Amino acid sequence: MLDKKVRYNANKLQKRLRRQVGTAITDYNMIEAGDRIMVCLSGGKDSYALLDILLSLKAHAPLHFELIAVNLDQKQPGFPVEVLPGYLSKIGVPYRIIEQDTYSVVKRVIAEGKTTCSLCSRLRRGVLYRVASELGATKIALGHHRDDILETLFLNMFYGGKLKAMPPKLVSDDGRHIVIRPLAYCKEKDIATYAQTADFPIIPCNLCGSQPNLQRQVIKEMLQIWDKRFPGRLETMFRSIQNIQLSHLADTAKFDFRNLKTQNNPYEGGDTAFDEENFEPSIEEMISPMLGKTESPN
Repeated sequence: MLDKKVRYNANKLQKRLRRQVGTAITDYNMIEAGDRIMVCLSGGKDSYALLDILLSLKAHAPLHFELIAVNLDQKQPGFPVEVLPGYLSKIGVPYRIIEQDTYSVVKRVIAEGKTTCSLCSRLRRGVLYRVASELGATKIALGHHRDDILETLFLNMFYGGKLKAMPPKLVSDDGRHIVIRPLAYCKEKDIATYAQTADFPIIPCNLCGSQPNLQRQVIKEMLQIWDKRFPGRLETMFRSIQNIQLSHLADTAKFDFRNLKTQNNPYEGGDTAFDEENFEPSIEEMISPMLGKTESPN
């Protein structure tokens, strides 16, 4: 039995997450009247939280939409097949369990010691797109949160040479599906606390759990250090991908630098008298944990 203070904090967190999900849905027009939304449920904390919050919003939303939970049983050894059907039946959510042995494919194709996430993700995505068509789903909801989006941004910069993140809403590669990420504004640590309080029956992913040196894990640890040393930094970084100035980047395909000319009228986004912008804390302070420096910022 939760004591009064714990119950109060849990209710407060639940309201905050609902508000953040509702705001993201509104900002990106993720859900429309009559939508049939396929909620991808992996058995992890994020997808459980996503389904739970969407169910709550559905009960109070001014427009009608449907939810159907879908889980892909990838035939990982020891996967507890009874957990998700039992949970979904208990809460009264329509669901479909898809059985497809992608585990064997990944283990056969990827050499021992190499990361499996890329291939596993592609195989899983292909199956889910097919199922969405079979179910007549108009939207596919994934449980990626704010931290996932930032991690992807840095992964693409550090390893892919691209300024690219994980959008809250996008069209699938084949142009047939709309993918939405309603948790886009939610912090991972809030979701973890929420899942623990709600006591969701979490199922760990054992396929990639033995890969501690994944590039994404390295990025995750870097962001966690920054968040601990400089509270609010991740919020600022997330705002930056919502406030893009193409004229101040360097992509000639996205901005016409070649034909840029002087003009007599004020130019929106133009340079402000060559002033050097000042940021607090300094970049040196921000990256010092990654450089092995331990001194405190001034």
